[in-house]
Amino acid sequence: MNRAVTLSEVAREAGVSPSTVSRILNGTARVNDTKARQVRLAIEKLGYTPNTFARSLATGASGSIGVLTPDIASPFYNDALSGIERGLMGSGYSPIIISGHWRTDEEEHAVALLLNRRVEGMIILGGQMPDHDLHALAARLPIGVLGRTIDLGAHGGASLAMDNRQSARDLVNYLIGRGHRVIGHISGPSDHADARERLDGYRDALEERGLRFDPTLVVQGDFQEPSGLIGMQRLLQSHSNMTAVFVANDQMAYGARLALYRLGLRVPDDMSLVGFDDLPGSSYTMPPLTSVRQPMGEMGQWLARYILSRLRGETIEPFEPRQELMLRESVASRRGR
Repeated sequence: MNRAVTLSEVAREAGVSPSTVSRILNGTARVNDTKARQVRLAIEKLGYTPNTFARSLATGASGSIGVLTPDIASPFYNDALSGIERGLMGSGYSPIIISGHWRTDEEEHAVALLLNRRVEGMIILGGQMPDHDLHALAARLPIGVLGRTIDLGAHGGASLAMDNRQSARDLVNYLIGRGHRVIGHISGPSDHADARERLDGYRDALEERGLRFDPTLVVQGDFQEPSGLIGMQRLLQSHSNMTAVFVANDQMAYGARLALYRLGLRVPDDMSLVGFDDLPGSSYTMPPLTSVRQPMGEMGQWLARYILSRLRGETIEPFEPRQELMLRESVASRRGR
């Protein structure tokens, strides 16, 4: 077994004091970029690995940031997790990621586990935790929340949320502008705020353009692919005059696309199809799927940097995420037909 490289050896290689190396690793040093780069190069050259357990015993600091995600396997949250990793890179802090499986009791258990691991900050991705629990958590340690609109200003926490209602309105208005008048909607679960907001946006667009909202054109899914397949089958059985479907997320849109394929219906010639979230695979479906991009990676990265800034007693520039309509080949024009 190779001998472990010591912090003093890193300091000698970098030409700085051991205390400077320690403070850089802990994220508490205020040094110029040249000196910090010397330390990073020395660590790389010597293969130094900090003893985080020893540091935790000595300082009470774990060097860990807890990350609670509804589903660790969800492609929607993968970009946010990657962004968090990028935001923590080189800081001396590492993420501990745990799933809450969209259940309040499991999320509470997960938060308790993270607190027992003495995480120094926490990032909450969506989820079902009540607002008062998030306020209580923010009073204990720095937290960042993604996908929820909540004011944590009294405790110094931060939240980033998207305007799902407006983006859904824009997407359905795009379909109407292309000549579609009978537009179905496969919604997400009714207890999910994003799903409710996207349904509201769908309804807003119809009413703004003088089209009657028909509740029979709405079927509920659960944000998973099989429910998109079932939802499309149900819509087709009851609405033969439907020309477009707005699906509340890309995963269900993939299932809806499969239902159309099995029935011999072509996208977009026979049915136009749009999703939401712009998952990485959506630009490679046949045809590429029109969707709404959410900057999940950028939001995750900013929240990680926000937590670091709180731990260091620094400030960070605010970040305002913007959704973007990604227009691709899954929508046909019905004007003049």
